[in-house]
Amino acid sequence: MTAMDKPKSNLDFKLMSLTYKVRDFLSPRMNVLKEVGIKPGFRVFDYGCGPGSYTVPLAELVGSSGEIYCLDIHPLAIKKVQSITSSRGLPNVKTIQSGCDTGLPDNSVDVVLLYDTFHVLSQPDEVLQELHRVLKPNGILSFSDHHMKEEEILSKVTIGNLFKLLAKGQKTYNFSKES
Repeated sequence: MTAMDKPKSNLDFKLMSLTYKVRDFLSPRMNVLKEVGIKPGFRVFDYGCGPGSYTVPLAELVGSSGEIYCLDIHPLAIKKVQSITSSRGLPNVKTIQSGCDTGLPDNSVDVVLLYDTFHVLSQPDEVLQELHRVLKPNGILSFSDHHMKEEEILSKVTIGNLFKLLAKGQKTYNFSKES
């Protein structure tokens, strides 16, 4: 199952990575993550991790007792995250190269980050089903996509009754898992 279209070209990925470096300098990713309520020991899944903008701040939040899973379809994204984790000594970060299948157990993740990815998914319903499957019963789907308007986000994420809006922050929408 692949819910993302084919990966961007390597040049497009490198340009996106450069753009993200500027964005992250001007607006640190920790400011976004503070809206989610991630605590030490959490298991966090970054779906569509790209060049790993959230990896280091997530590692700070979950601490050595937590785990981070970074999934992306692009091989350069996986290599970049692996480079970050190796150079920073972050053994609790695992990478997954895939379009949708995570390989994670049911009800195993406290928080899923779905940031700036949803608009490019070719099969968004399949992705939402997979994220629902891996989230713990009290888990949070933290969503942000600046390519979408609020009403579109709310309707598309809640349409299958998998998620319910929990809170709207300045930069994110947090959804709770419905049974």
